[in-house]
Amino acid sequence: MSRKRHEPCVRCLGLTLPPGHRIEFHAHDWPQLIYAVRGVISVTTSAGAWVVPPMRALWVAGGVEHALHMQGRVEMQTLYFRPDFAPVMESECCVINIWPLLRELIVSIVAAGALSDTTPSDRARLRLLLDLLVVVPKRPLALPMPMDPRARRVAERVLDRVGAPGSLADLARTSGASARTIERAFLDQTGMTFGRWRQRARLLEAIRLLGEGTQVTAVAMSVGYRSPSAFVAAFKKCLGRTPAQYFRLEEASPVESVREPAETAGALSAPRRGRRSTLPGSVNRLVGDRG
Repeated sequence: MSRKRHEPCVRCLGLTLPPGHRIEFHAHDWPQLIYAVRGVISVTTSAGAWVVPPMRALWVAGGVEHALHMQGRVEMQTLYFRPDFAPVMESECCVINIWPLLRELIVSIVAAGALSDTTPSDRARLRLLLDLLVVVPKRPLALPMPMDPRARRVAERVLDRVGAPGSLADLARTSGASARTIERAFLDQTGMTFGRWRQRARLLEAIRLLGEGTQVTAVAMSVGYRSPSAFVAAFKKCLGRTPAQYFRLEEASPVESVREPAETAGALSAPRRGRRSTLPGSVNRLVGDRG
């Protein structure tokens, strides 16, 4: 019997990490799902940045180099999928909604230590896990970076001081290109206008600061809003909840039903790339073939 048949289908890791803890750039052969039961994780790759708050998880494909930064005290639970059992996701990295059922399933798998395809109970949990991962909504908590070096310089300047004022024309003066060229590069390479990209950057920085326990008023000022009320309104428009409601989910009961407002799905939608997700029926056949 091959070595692969002896390997689990899903490996697990559960860690509690202190505020500010960093895990430098690294990669895994197995695709992984990074989930913060508590706290906020910032994840960076060469292609962009993601923020993973409670009730969200980040899918990272195998071989993708990534670094992690903990915002506040983080209880992190990670699932690693054997490549022949990994679901096909829409892109190498994407943020996934964690419904209460999926949360409880992840917690139970991490508590068990691994999932195999050798017992009926493990096969049932594996089938449910794969089904949920391909049907739950994917949420736009990513910040893709432009690859054009001139546009990237503008992006890095914005990220250095997210809340600083300044028009694109002002920022473009030191980039080596016109504002029109930079705008076109952002749209072509990130799927967003520069204004929308900067709004996304401010939102992700706000989530990071809120995850560290910073007060809403201080966060609003830090990310460039003139008043807390304007910040709260923008936050709610993008994510469907006020900051207080959004982070209250961290303390909610795992069995509490959480609904995503329909209007948030396209509020800050990220460009979709790569292959389409497999259908649940395909997942059932995948697991069943190995039963």
